[in-house]
Amino acid sequence: MMYQAVPTAATSRGGIPTESGDYVVTLDQVPRWSDVEQRSSSLEGGEAGDPSHSNPRYANPLASSSSEAGSSGNGMVSKFPVDHEINSRIYLWRGEPWNLEVDAVVNSTNENLDEAHSSPGLHAAAGPGLAEQCATLGGCRTGMAKVTNAYDLPARRVIHTVGPKYAVKYHTAAENALSHCYRSCLELLIDNGLQSIATDCIYTEAKNYPREPAAHVSIRTVRRFLEKHKDKISAVVFCTTTSSDTEIYKRLLPLYFPRDEHEEEVAISKLPADVGDENGETVIDERKIRIQALPNKPLDRSFPALVQRSSTDLALVRRNSNHLDSYLDPTFMSLIKDPDERRQEQWEKTAQAQSGFNFVKLLGFGDLGGPPLSAAEEYSLHSRYLAKANSLNLSEIAEMKIVYRGGVDTEGHPVMVVVGAHFLLRCLDLERFVLYVVKEFEPLIQKPYSIVYFHSAASLQVQPDLGWMKRLQQILGRKHQRNLQAIYVLHPTLQLKATILAMQMFVNNVVWKKVVYADRLLQLFKYVPREQLTIPDFVFQHDLEVNGGKGLIVDPRTKYVYQRP
Repeated sequence: MMYQAVPTAATSRGGIPTESGDYVVTLDQVPRWSDVEQRSSSLEGGEAGDPSHSNPRYANPLASSSSEAGSSGNGMVSKFPVDHEINSRIYLWRGEPWNLEVDAVVNSTNENLDEAHSSPGLHAAAGPGLAEQCATLGGCRTGMAKVTNAYDLPARRVIHTVGPKYAVKYHTAAENALSHCYRSCLELLIDNGLQSIATDCIYTEAKNYPREPAAHVSIRTVRRFLEKHKDKISAVVFCTTTSSDTEIYKRLLPLYFPRDEHEEEVAISKLPADVGDENGETVIDERKIRIQALPNKPLDRSFPALVQRSSTDLALVRRNSNHLDSYLDPTFMSLIKDPDERRQEQWEKTAQAQSGFNFVKLLGFGDLGGPPLSAAEEYSLHSRYLAKANSLNLSEIAEMKIVYRGGVDTEGHPVMVVVGAHFLLRCLDLERFVLYVVKEFEPLIQKPYSIVYFHSAASLQVQPDLGWMKRLQQILGRKHQRNLQAIYVLHPTLQLKATILAMQMFVNNVVWKKVVYADRLLQLFKYVPREQLTIPDFVFQHDLEVNGGKGLIVDPRTKYVYQRP
């Protein structure tokens, strides 16, 4: 049978045992997709006598009534028409790919190409030489592929590829990366003068990729590649090792590799709305590059004349292009600048920052650090930190309760709470703390928001210098500065007020002029209602000690503060 386990299949077809006891299966022992009986048991619920292949969750795409089949096309042209020449190159095999005698087998692995994250059993079958050669390749990027010898395998080469991690938010990026995995493997096959390839499911459970959407990507990518290079590839074997994967491929193959007009007609109504471009990759219209006239400006058609100008004229045009610059994204502008100009600007900024008299350091506020960053540089810096923060587990920072979400202030703006006394500089990894701040602030800074800072008893702790505060502001970016409405500071000390004045003068006048001081809790509650804040117990105690409990009553159970009648 086509989908039996490897040893059984090999024995029944005359497979040749190897030294390790595994069986080698040649391609002529595996039925072609075009030769499998159509709409038979293999397409309608699994193989006879093998209940593991019948799965009621998976509907047969070809199990439609004659009336539905007759109207499914509705005059539409199939995106995947019948092509017997391509179909003759497709195989579906239930078993491990390295038991097949083909030119190349695909190994789904990680970026380090290590044995622990490779397809199970591959390295054991190939022998130690495979791992040794993988260690010399310098890793592999996601979506790319690299080739090695096959050593003890019946294949001639092993093609290693790295599948993407899946997240719903980045669905399109994961789809295209997975599509590129399959395309890279097929390109390497041709580049190495090989013609037949066996691939298992590149997506893995460890990377959370949904199996059926991934199968759509793999099958359609192979179909599109064969449409362009079918004369260079003799066989592509889809290998499955579980009954669920086998069922998925048996249901989806007729959609992309229809074997007659009936399958092609039914597939028109069963295919997903998005089947990718000519390479099988998903294309989002909003992300296509579009060239249009500037607002209220006619499109200048004199480009050829501009090309013929001298380099001096071109420099003049570039210097007078402020109107155009205002319409362009700052990140894009940073990319089109000459690299030498960007480097020269950075050197000049650094030299200027270091040459001046350091008043901040003289006043005891530390070093202000490097030069100011452009909008594009801040955007890039923020993006890098956010990507890294989202990839890390920062639970130990969260448990310190230095920064946490509050409710809303009296204006309805969401509030972020910062507890100064919990900022224990001596036992805190500042880099991980910054990553945590970026991650927690990201949802808030998209719209107007406020900060509540409890300075209660914080004067006893060592605080970071202004250079670190400046760097944190640069990392949070200009959206944070623009949308921040107020910083409510509770229990400020004279030293803190002096520090904030220094930050207004030397760090950011716009942000730090938004500071609102509150000497007691009741003043703070005028801006942020009590029920919108989670306040540590020591803050109440500090408030009573500093203000002597004048006119206040604190409920010991609810921690609410009331004005004495």
